[in-house]
Amino acid sequence: MKADRLLSILLLLQTRGRVPATELAGRLEVSVRTIYRDVESLSAAGVPVFTERGRHGGISLLPGYRTDVTGLTADEARALFVLSAQGAHSDLGLDGALGSALRKVMAALPAPHRPAAERITERILVDPARWLQSGPAAGAAAGPELGELQYAVFADRRLRLRYRHSGTPAPVEYTVDPYGLVSKAAVWYLVADLHGEPRLFRADRVLAAETTDEAVRRRPGVGLGDAWAVLREQVERLPKELPVRVRVRRGRLDMFVRIHGGRVTAPPPEAGAGPAEEWVEVAMVFPSPAAVRSLLAFGADAEVLNPPAARRELARAAADALRLYQEPVRD
Repeated sequence: MKADRLLSILLLLQTRGRVPATELAGRLEVSVRTIYRDVESLSAAGVPVFTERGRHGGISLLPGYRTDVTGLTADEARALFVLSAQGAHSDLGLDGALGSALRKVMAALPAPHRPAAERITERILVDPARWLQSGPAAGAAAGPELGELQYAVFADRRLRLRYRHSGTPAPVEYTVDPYGLVSKAAVWYLVADLHGEPRLFRADRVLAAETTDEAVRRRPGVGLGDAWAVLREQVERLPKELPVRVRVRRGRLDMFVRIHGGRVTAPPPEAGAGPAEEWVEVAMVFPSPAAVRSLLAFGADAEVLNPPAARRELARAAADALRLYQEPVRD
């Protein structure tokens, strides 16, 4: 609605000062011509708004002019309550209400507090989906050092960490350059550079954290969103499928395909043709050599021919089973 758009323009100008007409048009998803018509409407209503032409021009309010717009609609209030679950406002159709509510809150803040409020989006990200896009999940305890991590993030200082990696009993120490904090499926992570490379640290595995006096050394032009996108892609990148060539006794081929058909990449010969002891080669794919262990269920009726890593994995599994059954049963 035009009234909402006029109010949004007024709040943006009050918060930002001079704003180019093209930026206003982009934010409000209208044409530049519409923005200029809205400015004329504001001026006719008594708002001291004016435009300046030229390279550094834009639309602005007369210095000192403020309007008190603090009332929130029901939708805007709901949008604020779902901010903790990024993306939920989109699901509820509250994108526009969210933007409008945040502009009102920002306009109501005292000027000295606005930079800190604006930096929230530069230092904190919320991603409610599980890893590998499997949906929302319940989180874990944030860890006792989350407050210190947050302090270093907003103070733009380097961090000394004592960190325990998964599956490693002994902690290690790092000095890192933090970009910000990410809540992924309600689990908090520190996104930071270690020796100039992006790294992800779970907050609940940080045993100790100390903010140093050294200024943070972030890579030029890289923000929290950029670093997070790289790390998320690394974690969620699915492993390449491993091609595996298997020979199967023809008499067991029908059952083999029935069980493992989802991994077969080419139609094998029909099970009923040829003598029962004849071997049939089957092309398959697996996510890793370890996944090939499932073929042991066919015993000597299926043999992996390639790759060597898959053969070695099956040999280890068979040797482990042999050692287990060679031992006498204990009562």
